[in-house]
Amino acid sequence: MMTTTKLEKTIVALDFSDKNKVQEFLNKFDWEDKAAIKPVFVKLGMELFYSEGPQMIELLKEKGLKIFLDLKVHDIPNTAYGAIKSLCKYGVDIFNVHAGGGIDMMKRAKDAVVDSNADAKLIAVTILTSMDEATLNNELNISGSVNDAVIRLAKNSYSAGMDGIVCSPLEAKIVKENTSSEFLTVCPGVRFSDGDSHDQKRIMTPDAAFENQADYIVMGRAITKAEIPAEALQRLV
Repeated sequence: MMTTTKLEKTIVALDFSDKNKVQEFLNKFDWEDKAAIKPVFVKLGMELFYSEGPQMIELLKEKGLKIFLDLKVHDIPNTAYGAIKSLCKYGVDIFNVHAGGGIDMMKRAKDAVVDSNADAKLIAVTILTSMDEATLNNELNISGSVNDAVIRLAKNSYSAGMDGIVCSPLEAKIVKENTSSEFLTVCPGVRFSDGDSHDQKRIMTPDAAFENQADYIVMGRAITKAEIPAEALQRLV
């Protein structure tokens, strides 16, 4: 999973409702030309996986793509263990759990990866980038700042043996300072400077995210809705 370029560190979120729309998007790239700009890493999330199932993984693998399976497992420890053990058979590169499930749940999820001899990285979601301090304080009754909450969940994830976390790019550097420089930070909430923030509140530009020690950035509509997606990817490099 070692990466060297911004393109390799950019995970394209395939936020589509069905396989046909994914295929239409992928067909906009030149897969025959090895030098052509195209996605390297993609995110397969709930909507698409629930709609199309594991066949989507095979379709993406046929293109040689790395896959982040973003299903955010969150349940009692034994159920989380079983869920992750089932997901291990798909041979994806990254999958995740919710850090809010607690240390015991995360440990059991990691046990499932070890027991399955899987090579995938298991990371934990901290605070969704659609949430801000007002949401935490007023709706969820969680006191303190977003940074406080993210750091607490990151420390729990690190102690539970997770390979990294999902967090806003705003928090990537402080997460590493409170865990390890090797602890992966996978960061959604990344937009070009002239882009729409959509439903995310804690955002950064790609360059700023990498400068703030994001290991991977996740970008969706800025690329998938672009008239020429390859040109949007070219902006990264």
